[in-house]
Amino acid sequence: MATILIVDDDEALRDGLAETVTDLGHTPLAVRSGCEAVATLAQQPVAAVLLDLRMPGDLDGIATLGQIRALSDPPPVTVLTAFASPANTIEAMRLGAHDHLTKPIGRADLAENLASMLLCSPTHIAEEPACEAANGLIGSSEAMRRVQKAIGLLADSGATVLIQGETGTGKEEVARALHAFSARRARPFVPVNCAATPADLLESELFGHVRGALGGATSDRAGAFHLAEGGTLFLDEIGDMSPMMQAKILRVIQDRMVTPVGGKPGRVDVRVVAATHQDLQGMVAEDRFRADLYYRLNVIPIVIPPLRERLADIVPLAEHFLAVSGKRLGDTASTRLLSHRWPGNVRELRNVVERAAVMTRSRLIEASDLDLATATSSHRANGMIEIGIEADLPGAVARLECAMIVAALSEAGGNRTKAARRLGIQRQLLYAKIERYGLGGAPDLDLSRDTTATVAKADDLDVLGSV
Repeated sequence: MATILIVDDDEALRDGLAETVTDLGHTPLAVRSGCEAVATLAQQPVAAVLLDLRMPGDLDGIATLGQIRALSDPPPVTVLTAFASPANTIEAMRLGAHDHLTKPIGRADLAENLASMLLCSPTHIAEEPACEAANGLIGSSEAMRRVQKAIGLLADSGATVLIQGETGTGKEEVARALHAFSARRARPFVPVNCAATPADLLESELFGHVRGALGGATSDRAGAFHLAEGGTLFLDEIGDMSPMMQAKILRVIQDRMVTPVGGKPGRVDVRVVAATHQDLQGMVAEDRFRADLYYRLNVIPIVIPPLRERLADIVPLAEHFLAVSGKRLGDTASTRLLSHRWPGNVRELRNVVERAAVMTRSRLIEASDLDLATATSSHRANGMIEIGIEADLPGAVARLECAMIVAALSEAGGNRTKAARRLGIQRQLLYAKIERYGLGGAPDLDLSRDTTATVAKADDLDVLGSV
């Protein structure tokens, strides 16, 4: 039996978590603020902490986490929030959180989390100043939250990172977030597109040149490695780099020595982050990419899933792109966006939404305003969104669940209480899922957006966890 410290200003949630912790065979210790949590830890040891992110007073969840992790022997901490954002997820993981979970929390998920924390050996991580949000990383799907957690864990590391994902998934945004949340954030972030730069100019682009070394070189020129000194160099589409340049990049990554064209070698302090949409491992097997460079780059991989596997991110992304125009999505537009397969990923979504904002006079964007391929309709059957057998299980469950919620709301005329009855779930659980999938905002519905107050009851805890 272990003592679990529960920190939350919401009495109902504290009681619900405490009851579940007791049922799982542990001893709950509940407090209502970050200050009480820090004081409690100074007086007695606990095995693990469940910490709410949003709390009133001087110590919110992130500040409390920082103080806990600064202790000489800190317990593992899981941060809980009803409003997960890329910034708070990354920051929590960067400061040493064991995990970052969204409310309401299923009983099975809580049991798994506690078991994992109790097996974890505490590691001291001192509190660091908070970074600004990585605004380009929009998404609260489980797939994107895994990416955000990885960014938080890797941000302060100097290790080389390889970002993989289809074209248009946002690989540069992930690279920028790695830089923005790192200790290098005050230094430059320098992106270089290896596919867009001619092969005969890439060496000079990366390493620089001295006067007279090239035709037309009338003065010395610093390359990207020197421009990124102390910061981060992002090598986009590195799979398109020529074999000769692959060899030279390998040497730089190994030795951190850069030789300008026609010049002398010099040491640089640069973190290298690379990205590609290609299968580098397959290219290695076909002798089209150096195996030694692949293993140097692939020290820590981050894989960004395609948008079709991130159903919960589609509507929030669309609303983000619409925000600058002052327009918003109607329910029919949201449903249409969710049914599309998005072969061009986030880049395609942005183009579709921004085009609709320009071409529509109304402040409300509906399905008829979206210029989507007619093939979209082939992915729907009887008004339901096709799941797709190629999707992973969480993605398939999310797609089906979202489709059922959309159908129930439509049949209930937008009445969420009636929709919850049709779905056979409690109203609070439906509110949480509407928030998760970005399906709210209909003008004729009167619903509080403060889902922190709608805490899962005991029977809710057994229902959740499917997505």
